[in-house]
Amino acid sequence: MLLMKLVIVILLVAIIVSLFSGLFFLVKDDGSKKRTVRALTFRIGFSVLAILIIVIGGLTGIIPIKQTPF
Repeated sequence: MLLMKLVIVILLVAIIVSLFSGLFFLVKDDGSKKRTVRALTFRIGFSVLAILIIVIGGLTGIIPIKQTPF
């Protein structure tokens, strides 16, 4: 459980770093380089990976999900 939380936190930090590096490259580059696109592609990949890990962790019971009665 602690390892799962650590992986999710690391992925969230990677998402934030990639987002700000994309912003930096957007402001810095003159449009001829593809560093902004690459940084934002990494962000999307990290986001998809984080969502998959959370879903798999919830389905396998590693991450407890509270169910509310209806």
